Amino acid sequence: MKHWKEHSALLVALLLLGPASALAHQDTGQAAGFVTGLLHPVSGLDHVLAMVAVGLWGAVLEAPAIWVLPVAFPVVMAFGGLLGLLGVPLPGGEIGIALSAVVLGAAVLAELRPPLWVATIIVAFFAIFHGHAHGRELPDGTSAQLYSLGFVMATGLLHAVGIMFGLAHRWSAGRQAVRAAGGGVALAGLFFLWRAVA
Repeated sequence: MKHWKEHSALLVALLLLGPASALAHQDTGQAAGFVTGLLHPVSGLDHVLAMVAVGLWGAVLEAPAIWVLPVAFPVVMAFGGLLGLLGVPLPGGEIGIALSAVVLGAAVLAELRPPLWVATIIVAFFAIFHGHAHGRELPDGTSAQLYSLGFVMATGLLHAVGIMFGLAHRWSAGRQAVRAAGGGVALAGLFFLWRAVA
């Protein structure tokens, strides 16, 4: 039972992906919207690293954070995406995205264990910046709904990757590998932050 729970995030994401893919193929424009949204989070390393770091941190914190953080991020990110789609300005967007990698990577490296509500607020705060960037970059003529569904699902899959790798934290050698991964994310975030403010 415990083994199944550890892998349920990935299973749920894959199950959700199937019907969405079928729906996306109803119309060429709609399919383009879904596929574009699905690929958008993986088109930027800053997005990828931050989203994987959410899964890593959840795994380090263990249950219930291992489920709460990867659910909170895409839910709040969808709200941020709506703000971007509506053209609502969000100052410091690129800085916020870069800082998310720095903070989340550092949290994994340092094995920070704040109360669950604090960790959730941190993750949700940064999710707004990621979502806003995705929503703002909606291509013309693309279905906003399917585009949004695509980037939310891609985010869930990236969280699942982080969780799967983060489960190695339970063993001594794995713990060092997970912490090193967090440090790598934080260092990359510092580079993205430098680029954002330069």
